[in-house]
Amino acid sequence: MGAQRAEIISARVIVTCPGRNFVTLRIETRDGVYGLGDATLNGRERAVVSYLEDHVIPCLIGRDAHRIEDIWQYLYKGAYWRRGPVTMSAIAAVDMALWDIKGKIAGLPVYQLLGGASREGCMVYGHANGATIEETIENAIAHVEQGYRAVRLQSGAPGLKATYGVAKAGERYEPADGALPTESLWSTEKYLRSVAPLLEKGREALGWDVHLLHDIHHRLTPIEAGRLGKELEPFRPFWLEDPTPAENQAGFRLIRQHTTAPIAVGEIFNTIWDAKQLIEEQLIDYVRATVVHAGGLTHLRRIAALADLYQVRTGCHGATDLSPVSMAAALHFGLSVPNFGIQELMPHTKETDAVFPHAYRYADGMMHPGDAPGLGVDIDEALAGRYEYKRAYLPVARLEDGTVFNW
Repeated sequence: MGAQRAEIISARVIVTCPGRNFVTLRIETRDGVYGLGDATLNGRERAVVSYLEDHVIPCLIGRDAHRIEDIWQYLYKGAYWRRGPVTMSAIAAVDMALWDIKGKIAGLPVYQLLGGASREGCMVYGHANGATIEETIENAIAHVEQGYRAVRLQSGAPGLKATYGVAKAGERYEPADGALPTESLWSTEKYLRSVAPLLEKGREALGWDVHLLHDIHHRLTPIEAGRLGKELEPFRPFWLEDPTPAENQAGFRLIRQHTTAPIAVGEIFNTIWDAKQLIEEQLIDYVRATVVHAGGLTHLRRIAALADLYQVRTGCHGATDLSPVSMAAALHFGLSVPNFGIQELMPHTKETDAVFPHAYRYADGMMHPGDAPGLGVDIDEALAGRYEYKRAYLPVARLEDGTVFNW
């Protein structure tokens, strides 16, 4: 006798902007069980909305929500035009929602369906930043006082009006900040002079029991990244994130030849193929692919399984461009996989938390997804409806001579 079907009878997209834009997919079965999936693609949100509404949702009606793997393969292989952030974010939203449904029907949190907990919680890192090194260190100390065991340090660079990762005075850092892209000037030379003093001051102020991270954000060539990594080795960084654009995976060989500083990459990866060479040649130490942009839990688990063969750990992206639905999914994933490393945490605004009530929690530098059935996140649609979509682009960087550069 076959298992009872969970027939999908409806699916719809909810767009809301409680301080920033979020795209949520809601799938419901004939028995009234519904699941949520995050489909947010920062700066290109409506592209995913169209992909879901015009192309994916019609294919879901009448299918069995329990058949997660089959539906994933159908949406990935059946489209013929594979991969890419729009496609994979849409597939991820479906995948998350189906895992949410399966967990609710089973009466279990998703991490139990993934094999159970491999640890007591997921260590997270917070973002400490400031216009100056002094401001950043002050912010970092405040994070440690809140229990954080790991802190990312980003500070302004002398001579640059704007620097990645540094918030405007008194505000949260939110890069999607304009109805049209804002532009900033970048100098690799000025930046490179600022990083070693930042980590040196960080070690002096925080000691050696706090993990220090730094995000380069794709802005260096491999040889520049190798030189910086070598310079930072005395301060034992937990990782250097996105040191160079990863389209040319072989470029990371050059970095490895010059530094033992751990390397993390992958927040813009969409499939296992983006990380395959990096993992198999052990060119990175942490893979940062995230549940919403890498095809959901089903595909992210494949990436983690491949990484585990080569002692590469996970370090999922967790900025505010992921809704609480994605954060919950990332925590269920991180709690279950054997090679979890760390989870990024940028706390959402109170408005966002009110729209997306959730079971996950923070305590003593760690997060836990909670034990509510499914993903443990809901959406207050009446409240969500009060926050209309606002077009917002990510910035564009130029070199000081005007050349468009990697933001």
